[in-house]
Amino acid sequence: MPEAAEKNNDYEHPLAAAGLRGVSGLARVFVLIDETAEGQRLDNFLMKLIRGVPKSHVYRIIREGEVRVNKARADAGAKLSLGDIVRVPPIRVAQREQAPAVPAIRKGAVPVLFEDRHLLIVNKPAGLAAHGGSGVAWGLIEQMRVSRPDEPMLELAHRLDRDTSGALIVCKSRKALVRLQQMQREGGQIEKHYRLLVQGDWVNQREHVRKPLFKYTLPSGERRVRVDEQKGLPSHTIFTLIRRFGPVSLLDAELKTGRTHQIRVHAQSCGFPLVGDDKYGSYEFNEAVAKGLLGTPFKRMFLHACILKFTHPVTGEALCISCPLPPECEELLSALVGEEA
Repeated sequence: MPEAAEKNNDYEHPLAAAGLRGVSGLARVFVLIDETAEGQRLDNFLMKLIRGVPKSHVYRIIREGEVRVNKARADAGAKLSLGDIVRVPPIRVAQREQAPAVPAIRKGAVPVLFEDRHLLIVNKPAGLAAHGGSGVAWGLIEQMRVSRPDEPMLELAHRLDRDTSGALIVCKSRKALVRLQQMQREGGQIEKHYRLLVQGDWVNQREHVRKPLFKYTLPSGERRVRVDEQKGLPSHTIFTLIRRFGPVSLLDAELKTGRTHQIRVHAQSCGFPLVGDDKYGSYEFNEAVAKGLLGTPFKRMFLHACILKFTHPVTGEALCISCPLPPECEELLSALVGEEA
């Protein structure tokens, strides 16, 4: 154990030490690595720990040996292990303007579908971004951190579009996050199903759509995706017809890859845009649906992450998480059934 730590009792939990942000004239600090930081690269760990410090400065203090791991110099790419002790030198961090306060989650607003010491799976409501960025000050993950201040780690394992509701996996341990990310990279290990309502009379009972998708940005800065045979990344969605309702059809979509806006663009490219999709759908049709064209006013995109099947990344337990449709989607389907009666 380093002598300074013995004398001053100045060990810090990694995320407690993240309170160093915005503080100038720091004393030397020793950080004890627990499972929330286990397996991280040293440079990534430091950049998260002392946000606001330029990357060039982080790499300089590592290169010059001012950062020590278990009393020894370490490379920027060194992987941290459970129980390691990282010495962080005094650092001056530029003061930033105060960010808007992130509100806590209202009770019952984000139902918990599953929870243990490694995973937290929640039912994200439509209209709430999964995370802050791109003009969004904060999202669900930032709110969860405020609502659960005693959790040492909360990190998204994947994303859902802002207007998509449903099952979302949050990791509570570094081990779970790293393994889930690996499972998603390797493919085929996490089964994801969505419910969607599309405009039009869907033709085939089951259809594999394999069309490469390319992300691009409009002059306004808005992110979009299109099918592009030359520039696109391989993408695969399996659509299964559940029920036809004349002007619209209810489908299941199974994601075999996880590209941005994949279901929305694949459906639209087949001639069946999602009901309520303001990026790839019909403005006139969606306006009419919002006013009650389908039997009741419906003012969101009909896309819901309803089923997750995978092996727990730490315990090995087989998980099947079901997420019920939101009340507004159930109400619309009930109206459509009533119209047929």
